[in-house]
Amino acid sequence: MSKIQVITDTDSNLSLELAKEYGIILVPITIQFGEESFADNIDIQNPALFEKIDKIGKLPTTAAPSPASFANAYRESFDGGAESIICITVGSKISRTYESAINAVEEFPGKKITVIDSEFLSMGQGYMAITAVEMINAGASHDEAVAKVRNLIPRCILYGSLSTLKYLALGGRVSNLAASMANMLNIRPILSMREGKLDLLEKVRTRKVAMDRLVELLVSAVGNKSVERICIIHVLNIADGEFLQAKLAEKLQLPTQIDFIDFGPGLSVHAGVGLVGAVIVTGE
Repeated sequence: MSKIQVITDTDSNLSLELAKEYGIILVPITIQFGEESFADNIDIQNPALFEKIDKIGKLPTTAAPSPASFANAYRESFDGGAESIICITVGSKISRTYESAINAVEEFPGKKITVIDSEFLSMGQGYMAITAVEMINAGASHDEAVAKVRNLIPRCILYGSLSTLKYLALGGRVSNLAASMANMLNIRPILSMREGKLDLLEKVRTRKVAMDRLVELLVSAVGNKSVERICIIHVLNIADGEFLQAKLAEKLQLPTQIDFIDFGPGLSVHAGVGLVGAVIVTGE
């Protein structure tokens, strides 16, 4: 059986433990505080990230991996005995990561490398990488695994709620005045993946209304389909994550395994502390 290596970037939110378990190579997003550079989810985690942000009162910048970073991952794979590579990146409308992964392919003429734009982020992208490995381990060919991953793209759902606009204000996405007013009024923006981008869907008031709305939106999006995989995502907000999980379990038939994962630093820097939400992969 041919050896097929699966690669993804850290916007997939795959933990180092999950990546190791499935043999997935992670290419990190870069987080830059002035002259200090950190590899997303490898050199820095959310607690240290937000401690640093609050200390300096400024958001870091984030950068997609360079083509050289992907080329190194491809070279490592082939040197390790891989005969082909499946690389799954964060959505191309979110980051230039897909472009870098594509450009790196040019350094390996004659080698079979398929780069897939997940059109998603977080564990939607992560589940695509895991599914590819599961297919390969079950004996699927390179092309069969690629087809399965592409089949997952329209079946991924994400809804989340922000607890503050503070970090959007630090990043210049909203004014400080708007953020202060929103916090005074306890406004909780609801986010969703739409057409390959993470966009503001609506604004509601109070934590309770936000949690109820998240459940309503997720249940509606699932509809009559089954829930194949689910991950509760959060940014230093385990309590709301557990609450959301319990509420969803009352409305949906959930799988035995429910993942509970931090929205990684490369993404959480834009959302801020308190984010809570869920990623669901539905049945066909």
